[in-house]
Amino acid sequence: MTGCPGSKAMSLNENISENKSGDLNSQLKQWPIQLHLISPAAPYYEESDLLLAADCTAFAMGDFHTNYLKGKSVAIACPKLDSDQDVYVKKVRQLIDHAKVKSITVLVMEVPCCMGLVQTVREALSQSELKPPVKIKIVGLKGNIKDEIML
Repeated sequence: MTGCPGSKAMSLNENISENKSGDLNSQLKQWPIQLHLISPAAPYYEESDLLLAADCTAFAMGDFHTNYLKGKSVAIACPKLDSDQDVYVKKVRQLIDHAKVKSITVLVMEVPCCMGLVQTVREALSQSELKPPVKIKIVGLKGNIKDEIML
């Protein structure tokens, strides 16, 4: 197959499990969440642990709310489909320098186009006065963590 591996059709349902313990509560504590729509001045970002997630990650990971979103402020983006990504660098820089986020966890899918979100964070860090710890987690197509990198 030629082109972006993120466009390759695949069936991934061989190990789907049912949750038999009842409904799980959402861990989302804010709105909006789309990076284009958020305000870095919103109070829930102040001195928070920020989760910056590629749009697809929450759908790939069965434990997204419990293990990644819980206790964090969040912003989501798609580095492949979203336009005007220069705004993303500016907003992430504002989250770092003005909201003074304590840490940033970046969740991206393993497909190459998703790495644009990592580049956005790198660029924002290079322009920022503050340097919070940044953890990159690369999510496999089956929802597993394939790699973890500290910037």
